[in-house]
Amino acid sequence: MNFDRTEEARQLAASIARFVERDYDFDTRRKIVGSAEGVSPEAWKTMAELGLLGLCVPVDHGGFGGGAVDAMPVMEAIGEALIVEPYLATVGLGAQLIARGGTQAQKERILPAVVAGDLTLAFAQTETDARYGLAHVATRATRRDGGYLLEGDKRVVLHGEQAELILVSARTAGSTGDDEGISLFLVERRAPGVSVRGYRTLDGQRAADIALSGVHIGDDAVVGNVGRALPLIESVVDFATALVCAEAVGAIRYANDATLEYLKARHQFGVAIGSFQALQHRMVDLFIEYEQVQSMASLACASVDKPTHAATEAATRAATHAATDVAADVETAAAVRKRAVSAAKIRVADACRRVSQESVQLHGGMGMTDELKVSHTFRRLTMIAQQFGDAEYHLERFAGLDL
Repeated sequence: MNFDRTEEARQLAASIARFVERDYDFDTRRKIVGSAEGVSPEAWKTMAELGLLGLCVPVDHGGFGGGAVDAMPVMEAIGEALIVEPYLATVGLGAQLIARGGTQAQKERILPAVVAGDLTLAFAQTETDARYGLAHVATRATRRDGGYLLEGDKRVVLHGEQAELILVSARTAGSTGDDEGISLFLVERRAPGVSVRGYRTLDGQRAADIALSGVHIGDDAVVGNVGRALPLIESVVDFATALVCAEAVGAIRYANDATLEYLKARHQFGVAIGSFQALQHRMVDLFIEYEQVQSMASLACASVDKPTHAATEAATRAATHAATDVAADVETAAAVRKRAVSAAKIRVADACRRVSQESVQLHGGMGMTDELKVSHTFRRLTMIAQQFGDAEYHLERFAGLDL
């Protein structure tokens, strides 16, 4: 695979690097993480001015119409600098759900505001005992007074406390675990009946547990088809998983570079410890991990971009082909996407574990101190290995897909 970037991608990467150097160095990041909000409104506005928030938003709604491949430089920079702003929650999850499943009115109201940096989003999906199963939805949406009444609890909602709008999955039919009967709703964070408990996660990110008690919403809050939101949710979560794989590329690159510099600078017995052959072999293994992760992240990002085009082509063929043929084409494209994303996440999760642990060990005891950025990278890589499914989960999904 050719990893050479286009001129536009190189310019984007350079602009992000300047932003990090000027406004988001490690000391600034530590202050942001330690603040009450856990994010920086100033940094978010700068990201909007750089065009980063509109990168994956359709052109018709103020964005650039890019996909996961176009967002790779951004995610790599986020991983390398350990940026804690709600980019993944807003751009990778919330905006994608609206762009792919929202009504025209929802798109016109939400997407331009996201691009401008005036609106942040969150996706409330995970529930107690769900593990990584996206069909495990117990939260209920009951028809009431010309709308719906939401009851349930959501756990570990990424940047749920900072979001103005929350996309909530809830069951309008069926039982917990059924593929059918899941719907998606837009809920104001400050709406009556919404209780949010925010906290900081192990890696310095922000998350929240959200309780929904008698939350009434109108029909205009429904995103996508009632009772058939699971395919939309799966496609967007796969998109976000590919972005997280790209983030791992940046984090691993920093961990390797920082470790190599330490081995060159740390002296023992009168020589740099990097001259010891055993440590050289370990560093070579870490750089091999980096190359493999870069390859698999590129595969995942390219794969999640393809189904969108495939679905569009299927829709244009619907007039001249049988509906069953079109549905089969879409289902096959989804299976190919899932298989590629799971294969990438398996490899990335293993690399995150190995690189994070090796980089800390090669730094010695100081590798776990809060003052060193490598310790924070260790925590983020540990979380990436689990986010949207660990290696075991994706192994099972990969093995269960028939093509």
